[in-house]
Amino acid sequence: MLTPTDEESDHQLLSLNYHVAESQDQKGGKHGDSGSTKTAEPHQHNLHHESTSHSNNVDNPNLSEMHCDTHTGKQPLKCDTFGKDFKYTSSLETNMRTHTGEEPFACKTCGRAFRNNGHLVIHMRRHTGEKSFACKSCGKAFRNNGHLVRHMRTHTGEESFACKSCGKAFRNNGHLARHMMTHTGEKPYSCKTCGKRFNQMSSLNSHMRTHTDEKAYSCKTCGKTFRFPSNLKHHIRCHTGEKPHSCNKCGKRFIQKSALNYHHTRTHTDERPYSCNKCGKGFIQKSALNRHIRIHTGEKPYSCKICEKGFTHESALNRHTRIHTGEKPYSCKICEKGFTHESALNRHTRIHTGEKPYSCKKCKKKFLRNSNLKSHMRTHTGEKLHHCSTEVPDIKE
Repeated sequence: MLTPTDEESDHQLLSLNYHVAESQDQKGGKHGDSGSTKTAEPHQHNLHHESTSHSNNVDNPNLSEMHCDTHTGKQPLKCDTFGKDFKYTSSLETNMRTHTGEEPFACKTCGRAFRNNGHLVIHMRRHTGEKSFACKSCGKAFRNNGHLVRHMRTHTGEESFACKSCGKAFRNNGHLARHMMTHTGEKPYSCKTCGKRFNQMSSLNSHMRTHTDEKAYSCKTCGKTFRFPSNLKHHIRCHTGEKPHSCNKCGKRFIQKSALNYHHTRTHTDERPYSCNKCGKGFIQKSALNRHIRIHTGEKPYSCKICEKGFTHESALNRHTRIHTGEKPYSCKICEKGFTHESALNRHTRIHTGEKPYSCKKCKKKFLRNSNLKSHMRTHTGEKLHHCSTEVPDIKE
């Protein structure tokens, strides 16, 4: 049986495989989908034998194009949208489908469509259960060679693909290609509904669920539904109490790695790598900066279906919705008091544990909440936020 994680992983790899093929085109490397190599092996074997005859090459567009290029020395093909160069017509056509949204290769079993046949071949293995690529080190089997190659690096620790801009290393060329878009700003995948652009197909598909309101993943404990399997996985930990991510500075544990990273940067460092162009305010996470920018633009893309109140980000809408439903999914294990969101539970738990994680750098006094620390800091700075607006008249004797 396929798990949501399997589907998500396959989908991300399909998106990455395309960029690997693009990179190979531009370097004059091998052309083709790494994941479909083994399935198409008998057919390719025949082609390699027949390729000695020029007339037989017409059955394989890639071989025919490659052969013609060696004679004509013609200039590379160029994408009219982004100006990328391609060695093969088929690669240019596949690239153009990222802009047009065309997906001519459809699965006969479930109807899902793909931009090229290689992606369809990989997808079909989900239905057949075929896993013909096995790891020689541990025996684990995979549906395509790309997954196997990526897995093998967990044994070798190899990170041989380095970014020329920042030096960061990656285990495969697909991950490097995706990373490079953070430098170039390229976002080839656009939403047909709202026009928002993304640098990965998987990100676009995730975004599309905000329009369809599709929530296919449900919690077996409380029935709550989620758009993404990762969100469900994190939610289940609210019931189990599992906190697999621990801070190496203070030992505090977290449900999600992103929460750990946020805690580490916020509590143990002063780093704020993302800053607002409007007001200069710094943020630990890019997502927090994006939410903040909506304060300046006034954008509130998330609205309550019951009272139509708008919100700048989805988590605020979810918390608000609990006002209508009365849902309190987070409960204290000591006194069983319920809370609408996790941060409120965490603050409450400190009453029982006596933990005071926020300390003043001036006098080392500790506080239960960050807001209390901020109020205390004003005793050092002398800042007075609240002024009386009423004028006191002069009293004449």
